[in-house]
Amino acid sequence: MIYVIRHGETALNAAAVVQPDDTPLNERGQRQARLLAARIRDLGVTHVIASDLPRAVATAEAIVLATSASLECTALLRERNFGDVRGTPYSEIDQDIFAPAYEPPNGESCEVFDDRVREAWAHVVETREGIDGDLAVVTHGLVCRSLLFLCLQPPTGAPVPGPFANASLTIVQPSAPHHVRLLDCVAHLEEAEAEETAG
Repeated sequence: MIYVIRHGETALNAAAVVQPDDTPLNERGQRQARLLAARIRDLGVTHVIASDLPRAVATAEAIVLATSASLECTALLRERNFGDVRGTPYSEIDQDIFAPAYEPPNGESCEVFDDRVREAWAHVVETREGIDGDLAVVTHGLVCRSLLFLCLQPPTGAPVPGPFANASLTIVQPSAPHHVRLLDCVAHLEEAEAEETAG
């Protein structure tokens, strides 16, 4: 299998700010990464490919610690580059930066971003074919969403997520047409929160 994962929460996620590259996980995001790692500990992951941005690397390192998998970091899996808009609260942006025609100043257009996502997925599939065991892919919300529309076969009748949740798990068949068996699941986080509430 291929396990596609969005990184854990950051302070700027929580504050609804377009994130710069160097944004780290916050304390909650670090905990989410550990819970996600515990969920997939025994699923046979032997290799992890992650975006090379700190929030994804930290999430991937939690998985590596739990599974003893090897780790590869790549710029192909980075979040879309919003250029000069990074660091700006969404509430202060007067246009839809996710509109297909929007081109952020000094950033990536939708077309350039989608081409990079396709290249990233080709690398993921090639890597999965060359390893023994399963592969975890740690990336960002917009990459997850672009993968879903461009490269994967969503479950029939399943609602398409809005933003992918932090530390969510998507399980994908490794062979084409790459059927999604589980989409944007955060049961591992919900169970922990329920236990805390009960406690």
